Order: sequence, then C-alpha cells, then structure tokens
Amino acid sequence: MRYEQLRTCPDGAFRRFCGVHKATFEAMLEVLERDETEKVKPGRPSKLSLPDQLLLALSYWREYRILFHVAADYGLHESTASRIVTRVEDALIGSGRFALTPRETLLEEGPRIGVVALDAMESPIERPTKRAANGATTAARRSGTRTRPSSSSSSARV
Repeated sequence: MRYEQLRTCPDGAFRRFCGVHKATFEAMLEVLERDETEKVKPGRPSKLSLPDQLLLALSYWREYRILFHVAADYGLHESTASRIVTRVEDALIGSGRFALTPRETLLEEGPRIGVVALDAMESPIERPTKRAANGATTAARRSGTRTRPSSSSSSARV
C-alpha cells in the first residue's frame, strides 16, 4: 500500500499498518526531507517519493519480510529496496531524534522474554557430481576390482 492510500486512514489503522503514529511518521518524514535537501544526490531520482521510501523501510522493519518481497510490493529491485532501507535508517539514526532503547538498559531491567521463536531455514548444500567435468571417473581400489580369468586358468579349475 502506498502512502497516498494510507494517509486517509485513521490513526489507529495507520499505526497498525506501519508501527508508528501519524505524528511520528511526519517527524520521520521531516528528518528525511531535511537530509534530502542537505545532500546533493548524483544520478537518477528515485521511483518512490520520500513518504513511500519511509513506508517501505517501516514495513520492512515491522513485518520482517525478506527484501525481495518488500521490493516486489513497490515494483523495485531487491538491491534498490536495500539501499532505501539503509539510507532511511542512517538518516533517522543520524538525526538523534529516533533511537532504540540501549541494550544495557534492557539488560539491567532483567529478562522479560517468555517465549523465544527461532527462524530456521533449510539451505541446500552442494553435492559432488558423479562424473568430473572432463568425463573421467573416480578410480577404484585394485583389490576391489575383479580380474577376468584367462582361458588357461579356467580349464585348470574345472
């Protein structure tokens, strides 16, 4: 959902969608606009407006989806979405107005975690191929191969 569609929503729905109140979103947007005007950006302008870039970053942080899916929602490439998230994050942290609670404070308060969820994903591993690239096979041990009996030794065994 783009910002133009979302800004008409009530504050409660807005907060449920992106995780911050409208007033906080507007303050974040002011920081991004100030950062945008201070820096001269070479190259092509972004396909997304600043509110949409902020919304992309907030939805990435809120939903914890992979960047490929977030980028697909906005019609961007994954690397472009990654650059936008990094740029928004750097601008918000650099302003000093937005910060997470320091880790030391959380540790002093004591553990408040009741359940820990672990995101584990299977990843394929590379297996050796049966044949080498040049078509050669792996040599077997000599003791494991049988030799063909000669004609003279076969008559002697009978």
